[in-house]
Amino acid sequence: MSYTDVSIKKRDTSAKPPPSTVSQGSRSDQKSVHGKSMGTFVGGVYLHPVLKAQDILVADVNFLPCARTNWHKHEKGQLLKVTAGSGWVCDQGEKPRRISAGDVIWCPPGGIHWHGADNESYMVHTAISHGGIDWYESVSDAEYAAKE
Repeated sequence: MSYTDVSIKKRDTSAKPPPSTVSQGSRSDQKSVHGKSMGTFVGGVYLHPVLKAQDILVADVNFLPCARTNWHKHEKGQLLKVTAGSGWVCDQGEKPRRISAGDVIWCPPGGIHWHGADNESYMVHTAISHGGIDWYESVSDAEYAAKE
């Protein structure tokens, strides 16, 4: 698919499609969650839920230096947009790859991976998770150190 490959169709104006869901950002009644309480992160991680609608969960995630997710996979994939700092993403069986502000990462359905902050930097990303999430064991210090 390309942004230039489009076809214009005629709308059915009598149809009543589902309305958009709007999250009011900081006016949301959702409270930030410390990742440690979830048991799915290593180190200082704070999640701010932004939107939960059907099979999509959107959260802003703040990682302190060296903090990271456990190994996990997403039923229908996950999109990450790094908004500040730098860190790492690692797919099972691969070497960790550096990521930084402005990077967009697509984690395909069923791909087992982890992501987190660098040793000397915090990292903030928006995570858009599709479908269910299977969580696995923590990323060991040895696995995390393999990034260097």
